[in-house]
Amino acid sequence: MKHESTDDISLTIAASTFAALGSEQRLSVLRCLVRAGPEGLSIGELGQRSGVTGSTLTHHMKILAQSGLVTQEKQGRSIICAAVAYDEIRILSQFLLQECCADSSEPNKDHDHG
Repeated sequence: MKHESTDDISLTIAASTFAALGSEQRLSVLRCLVRAGPEGLSIGELGQRSGVTGSTLTHHMKILAQSGLVTQEKQGRSIICAAVAYDEIRILSQFLLQECCADSSEPNKDHDHG
């Protein structure tokens, strides 16, 4: 999901990306990574914080990475760090909110999402 603006994102890509979040464990993993910030976490630390470990964590990270929501890179010999693709998540949330209240008959400043 590499896009410049919400105008570029299609329903198909958005649906696919949201589908990657359709697992409680994947959502938990992503939330741990969001809390960790841009530097991400080692896979071991991510497993401890999320409670998802081993091949299950590897599987979920693969799906999240394929969807463009996280990145993974080796540091040193064996430590793999994971970090949230914040720009991709912003694009996805903007996709949801870009037409917020467009059909509403009453303008409401509470719905102004920028």
